[in-house]
Amino acid sequence: MSVPDYMQCAEDHQTVLVVVQPVGIVPEDQFFKIYKRIASVRQLSIRDSQRLLFIRYRHHYLPENNEWGDFQTHRKVVGLIAITTCSSSRDWPQTADRFHSQKDVYTSTLYDSRLLVFGLQGEVAEQSRTDMVFYPSFEECSDVERRVEDFVESIFIVLESKRLDRATDKSGDKISLLCVPFEKKDFVGLDTDSRHYKKRCQGRMRKHVGDLCLQAGMLQDALVHYHMAVELLRAVNDFLWLGGALEGLCSASVIFHYPGGTAGKAAGSKPSVSQPADAGKRHRPGAQEVLIDPGALTASGISADTSAEIGRAKNCLSPEDIIEKYKEAISYYGKYKNAGVIELEACVKAVRVLAIQKRAREASEFLQNAVYINLGQLSEEEKIQRYSILSELYELIGFHRKSAFFKRVAAMQCVAPTIPEPGWRACYKLLLETLPGYSLSLDPKDFTKGTHRGWAAVQMRLLHELVYASRRMGNPALSVRHLSFLLQTMLDFLSDQEKKEVTQSLENYTSKCPGGMEVITLPDGLTLPPVPFTKLPIVRSVKLLNLPISLQPHKVKGLLEGNLSNASPFIYSPILMQSRGEERCKKIDFQWVQGDVCEVQLMVYNPMPYELRVENMGLLTSGVEFESLPAALFLPAESGLYPVTLVGVPRTAGNITVNGYHTSVFGVSSDCLLEDLANVKSSGCLVEVIPSLPRLQLSTSLPRSTHSSQPMSKEELPSSVSVQLFNGESQQLTITLENIGSIDIETLELTSKINSSKEKVFGEFLSWDLEEAVCQLPLKPGQSITLSVRIRVKLDFSGQENLLQDLNDDGISVTGWPISSPLRQVLKPRPESKPLGSESGKAEYSHVKTLEAVLKFKYSGGPGKVEGYYRELSLGVHVNVEPSLFFTRVSTLPATSTRQCHLLLDIFNPTEHELTVSAKNNQDLVLHASECQRMAIQVDRFDFESLPQAEQQTLHFSSPKQLQEERQLAHGCQISSKLGICWSIISFCFLL
Repeated sequence: MSVPDYMQCAEDHQTVLVVVQPVGIVPEDQFFKIYKRIASVRQLSIRDSQRLLFIRYRHHYLPENNEWGDFQTHRKVVGLIAITTCSSSRDWPQTADRFHSQKDVYTSTLYDSRLLVFGLQGEVAEQSRTDMVFYPSFEECSDVERRVEDFVESIFIVLESKRLDRATDKSGDKISLLCVPFEKKDFVGLDTDSRHYKKRCQGRMRKHVGDLCLQAGMLQDALVHYHMAVELLRAVNDFLWLGGALEGLCSASVIFHYPGGTAGKAAGSKPSVSQPADAGKRHRPGAQEVLIDPGALTASGISADTSAEIGRAKNCLSPEDIIEKYKEAISYYGKYKNAGVIELEACVKAVRVLAIQKRAREASEFLQNAVYINLGQLSEEEKIQRYSILSELYELIGFHRKSAFFKRVAAMQCVAPTIPEPGWRACYKLLLETLPGYSLSLDPKDFTKGTHRGWAAVQMRLLHELVYASRRMGNPALSVRHLSFLLQTMLDFLSDQEKKEVTQSLENYTSKCPGGMEVITLPDGLTLPPVPFTKLPIVRSVKLLNLPISLQPHKVKGLLEGNLSNASPFIYSPILMQSRGEERCKKIDFQWVQGDVCEVQLMVYNPMPYELRVENMGLLTSGVEFESLPAALFLPAESGLYPVTLVGVPRTAGNITVNGYHTSVFGVSSDCLLEDLANVKSSGCLVEVIPSLPRLQLSTSLPRSTHSSQPMSKEELPSSVSVQLFNGESQQLTITLENIGSIDIETLELTSKINSSKEKVFGEFLSWDLEEAVCQLPLKPGQSITLSVRIRVKLDFSGQENLLQDLNDDGISVTGWPISSPLRQVLKPRPESKPLGSESGKAEYSHVKTLEAVLKFKYSGGPGKVEGYYRELSLGVHVNVEPSLFFTRVSTLPATSTRQCHLLLDIFNPTEHELTVSAKNNQDLVLHASECQRMAIQVDRFDFESLPQAEQQTLHFSSPKQLQEERQLAHGCQISSKLGICWSIISFCFLL
């Protein structure tokens, strides 16, 4: 016997073997359809008995295995069911001859046989024969199962007669010697009258009767015979048959302890139609016999009085003893070279029992012994079967990696060099089955959870083999998928050289078959999920960027407050606040605008040892229609964190979610979702897209300024202009506004704001007339309007005192005269006058002051305006103010009229130009550079008490000091308007 039955289990020892084979030409599908119906009769309750007969069916069985039927009766073919087709009576003789020829193959062991004939009708079919059944067709055969049951009953009758014949044979001298095939030549010439020979014959016969009792459903009798056989055979050192007796003893004990079976299925199948309905409940296999005392055996095997023996099962081995006896039996089998198949099958049976007992370590020892059993020259198919079964058994006991190892060996055996036509599909299928054993999954998501599991070196070797096998199968898409999976999941374990080799191979494959995100379905139904390259490059952070400050939308305050007021009728609600908080965690606090280019910034890293080329990189979004604008990147080798900005245009309004990005690397297109990325920082990926708004662009007549706004101003200005003026000078700023968007500008407003400064500005710093521009609205796309803004700087003109010789009059210094200098009081009094020529004096009069302001254009239109949104475009105005003239001293002299007086002004020219000063009804005064002169002006006396007082003036100020300052400012403005002092440089005249 050279071909083992790897599906053998201990409970098979209680079955009888029936071979079902086709005779002649029988359609394969029809044969297996009938075979399945026949095999459904797996057990039968014997009439007028409480015993069950179990049947094992095979559609292919080697005759040489049948020769071992005396050694173990369950290996003996006792029944033959032949299936044939015959369409006419002329073909019937030939069909009958074939059936008889088939019987001749197993004639030495057959108990009974049947021939099922399909398609024959007429006189021949009407003949009544016990060994043949005729059916008109494969569809008209409703009583096949009943015929099989009758056939099995006939087998049981023969089996029972043989058991009784052998069991009642008390003449030891007449017992024949049972032999296995290879022993027959060894026993030629032996002394058959010796006591040793007779004991050998008795022991082997006892073992044989034990087998028959076990098949006949008499478990306790079988145990008794096995025990007796063990004693007899051990005495004569008949090791092969002693091993068989021990194995039989183990099988009977296993059947008792584990009625559910050890092969992963129920020991008894569904009862047949002739079995009583409650027979399966009242009698399990061997249940009756276990209740019978071994000493109460009779010829029929049943004691007349069993009431005192209930619950006794002396001869049954314990679960621990079963394994010990299996070890002993296998050691005896190992002494015989020709008993390799018996030894291997015994190991398999022991492993199945140990798996039930959850003794994996001992089971692995049996399997390790099975690996080294030499069965001679096996065919490649037999080797594949052997390694596959070893893999299944290791899986059964929980040795998953060992199971995967033998499954992989079987896969490599499928494509051995000695095979003329290698089975690459079978190899690929077996390799896939090894993946779980090596902690390997074809789903890349399993490799983003926690630490890496399994041996990376072995996993990479297996993935390479999958790539090669799929290529030899002629499926390049599979090769690309497995190679992509290798690069994605094993990147951290690849050396620099291996990274280059893998990527080169991947590029070669994708040049013929590009990789994508489609799910690959194999013929057996297995699906391979897509493999996105989330590590090429590695993304560390994702940040949605706000629009540029000039394009950011703003909500009309009245509408915004109205929405908030309607959100809840309560001042505070913890439930509401919690829900709003959760929404804030998901939603970003700025908006994008429909039709505008929006940006998302990624911080990426190239882990490859060479430059990485990323093509077609864009955003993956959901929620609104979004046009992604792909980009191409070239990341240097091991670049470190590298900023990448991806852009796109939302085409509709609503909420948009950035789900991830897509790339094309090495010819493989990937959709990388943020939820699948590990260790990625993100401030949120949900943003609101508001309806379209117009876009405004401005240009100015003044040059752009590179000067940044003051630190105290937190507003970022997209553009600004710069101009340099003398104190008291004016400048015209022309602004051109152009609609560069696709939406009409329907509303336009202009406001200004002066940045906080220690300098006090008198009058309007910036002034304009917007009516003409507003009349041109709505402003169509591509159209422009022009607006003039007047820049006028007027700061404090007071300066250092006593630059001229004092007059003997009632003159007072500027620092003591509040009228001429509204801001004089903020200057600290000097303890002593300094000469003009001193360095500090020069620095004070040459100091350049700075003024900054912001012009804000507020505009809206289109769908965005309907929703209450607008945009702001800001223009910064930076003015450097140089000193023009200073009043260092003011004094008065009486005039000829009591209603008038002479106002004496000491005027200093700090500029480098010649300067002319003029006043109302007075001659011009010419001042050279750095010159100080006194100017006399005849004016009417002032009566400040007669100035009108605001009725609620005191309500605007919180202290008397502020009220006093405001009154001084009003007095100064009154004096300035009456004097009308102007200065000019090169024909320019400015009013103070």
